Amino acid sequence: MRVCVIGLGYVGFPTACLVARAGHEVIGVDVNRSVIDRLAQGRLHIVNEDGLAELAEAVLRSGRLRVATVPEPVDVFIIAVPTPFRPAQAVDEAAATSTSSPLDRPQGAAGLPGPDGRGPAGPSEPPFLADLSFVEAAVRGLAPHVKPGNLVILESTVPPRTTEDVVRATLEREGVDVARVRFAHAPERVLPGNVVRELVDNDRIVGGLTPEDTRLACEFYRTFVRGEVVGTDAATAELVKLMENTFRDVNIALANEFAKVGEVLGIDVWEAIRLANRHPRVNFLRPGPGVGGHCIAVDPYFIAEVAPTVTPLIQTARMVNRGMPGHALELLADLAGGRLPGRVAVLGAAYKADVGDDRESPSYEVIRLLEERAVKVAVHDPHVERFRKPLEEVLAGAEAILLLTDHRAYRSLDPCAAGRLVARRLLLDTRGFLEAAPWQAAGFRVARLGAGILEVSPGNSEGRAGSG
Repeated sequence: MRVCVIGLGYVGFPTACLVARAGHEVIGVDVNRSVIDRLAQGRLHIVNEDGLAELAEAVLRSGRLRVATVPEPVDVFIIAVPTPFRPAQAVDEAAATSTSSPLDRPQGAAGLPGPDGRGPAGPSEPPFLADLSFVEAAVRGLAPHVKPGNLVILESTVPPRTTEDVVRATLEREGVDVARVRFAHAPERVLPGNVVRELVDNDRIVGGLTPEDTRLACEFYRTFVRGEVVGTDAATAELVKLMENTFRDVNIALANEFAKVGEVLGIDVWEAIRLANRHPRVNFLRPGPGVGGHCIAVDPYFIAEVAPTVTPLIQTARMVNRGMPGHALELLADLAGGRLPGRVAVLGAAYKADVGDDRESPSYEVIRLLEERAVKVAVHDPHVERFRKPLEEVLAGAEAILLLTDHRAYRSLDPCAAGRLVARRLLLDTRGFLEAAPWQAAGFRVARLGAGILEVSPGNSEGRAGSG
């Protein structure tokens, strides 16, 4: 078949390569001219993805994958564009001129009338809503090329009913005979750094607007997916993806609350979590300075958007996790004796260990809050291109070291060498990653998120948690 993949980002481009490897003729489309130019020259715009460079080189050289800035007539269209969020007020204002809405909600963003009769009322209003402008633009762009019998698949993560209420509805407004077009939603489940393998080996949930749509979409995915392809309806598939990421967000929020409990009680929560997870039916995730990535930090808002009054737990978890960057600053000020240091060396900009993905990274919110308070910040990250610099330059003159990402590279950092570079020996570890004893032996005062300031005590090389 001929396939058009619209959106050549972290998921769209690897998908286009895998579909081409399966023998289909693929055109990859992106509105970013620099991305298209790089690919046309054989240079990748995505790095740190195992196996992607070799795969891309093979399919581009074979001609099975071509790239362009506009779609062409094909058999299957795959939409894999970003779906960010923005403040609810901005979405409400945009809705006044938008040609479509993710849901039929004439009473306002949350579907509940507020004091003025149009906006949401009460504390149930979600602070952020889905920005579906990229999806709408992609659909309008492919509309002139859609023919009867085509299959249009939305892979972007979206609020439930978007496939029907935005994709199908937008094509219909563009004059397409949608009764003769097949529609489906097929969310991805991938781990940054391992996208190629997971797109092939993970099970895939595929939901169509009709049973026949589901059947045809499942048949297509089975041409390049080794994992089980499971059919359902489109709205359920949309919700499933949101549920998966919201589960993790809520679990992390619980771990973050226990981290604060540990700090209050003088208990190292990392040790407590390790022991609690020995229970056969308990699996705490790890606390940290916040939640990042384009999925976990975003998707819960899409559920709160469509069901605001029945999602207090989901909304509270988001509030807890969004508050962790501020909590990190409180710990840093406590470590420094009551006020923030004047210069801080930040270790880690990516949202998770050993990848270069910095989308929605809590590190940036921590940095923003520090700079807002006139703190000078130097940032190092071995995986994020703009922060690849000599670590010595970042540490030089710092009044505190703030570890925000648990990259393996930081495990080998020499406390004695670091101590000779910094102006003040303070270390805050927000990931429970570094062994405290060597840093304390080098003269550092050490604090750990989830434990507070660690005091050295006889017979306890890791120190004990203190209230600070």
